[in-house]
Amino acid sequence: MTIRTRLTLWYAVVLIVSLLIMGIGTFVEISEQLRHAHRQAAEERAGEETSEMIMEAGLPAVLLGLLGGWWLMRRALAPVAELTQAVEKIHERNLAGQIPRSGNGDEVDRLTDVFNAMTARLDGSFRNIREFTLHASHELKTPLTILRAEMETAIRDAQATGEQKERLASQLDEIERLTKIVDNLALLTKADAGQIALEREPVRLDELTRESVADAHILAQPQGITVRLAACEEATLPGDRHRLRQLLLNLTDNAVKYNRPGGTVEFSLRREGAFATLQISNTGAGLGPELQPRVFERFFRGDASHNNAVEGCGLGLSIAQWIVTAHGGKIEFRSEPGRLTTVSVRLPLTPAA
Repeated sequence: MTIRTRLTLWYAVVLIVSLLIMGIGTFVEISEQLRHAHRQAAEERAGEETSEMIMEAGLPAVLLGLLGGWWLMRRALAPVAELTQAVEKIHERNLAGQIPRSGNGDEVDRLTDVFNAMTARLDGSFRNIREFTLHASHELKTPLTILRAEMETAIRDAQATGEQKERLASQLDEIERLTKIVDNLALLTKADAGQIALEREPVRLDELTRESVADAHILAQPQGITVRLAACEEATLPGDRHRLRQLLLNLTDNAVKYNRPGGTVEFSLRREGAFATLQISNTGAGLGPELQPRVFERFFRGDASHNNAVEGCGLGLSIAQWIVTAHGGKIEFRSEPGRLTTVSVRLPLTPAA
């Protein structure tokens, strides 16, 4: 129940009780006066007159009071409703925007000023975090590049023993993994700051899907995983081919990595009206219902007991979500633990607003 409704009901109850008390008091006073005058007939007429007074004057007063109270409450709480609608539209990408103030200096106007100050502080904090991440990523790239070059040179050294080369190769793998994490962090940070411009050209999503199926065959071969293409309808959409290719690679890599040996990965691309729906399913361990809402969080890797042996940093689905959202689409994750896990991507076939 809204505040406006509660205040109107309270106002109505108070008004009705006041009118009843007034009517009873009037009736008792007139009755007392007539009882002293021993005029029984007149007393009965007084009761009738009092009832008529309440009916003729009290009911219109109640109705007028209710309508007036409702109008007053609506007008008094209208700024609260407007403020609520404005606050509901605030998210991490438009914190710099200001909620318009009424300028009349009342409580709602002061509350609006507090909200604006709060969003300004949040915007500054988010901006500082993005700048720190970008600068840190940039500063880390140079030493990582130097380390990788030195490792590669040491591995090619003819004087190095087999054991030394093996150790250097392991260290090189970790450096490449760290480099990938830094690159992904820089990508997401630039995306948050709106610094990445996507190309808008016709892209054959069915061709990208077939390429991803071929990649999946190669990735799945060591674990004996079966890869199937259930459907691949022709679908052309406006977008960035490089980013859409990256989206499919991330989803394909996850479907293979988080699968079980001898499992299955299935691709499906279908046209549904003005949208193309891509689904990639795998028969891995999956996630419980309590963890599924968190799959698109950065650095989230699900159940540690199942993922300790799987390489990754938990940024793949975050990047996938950004790519889908940037193309005006929607991505969903569904999982039945121990049976089937499916990622669904729905992209518009016409330019997104």
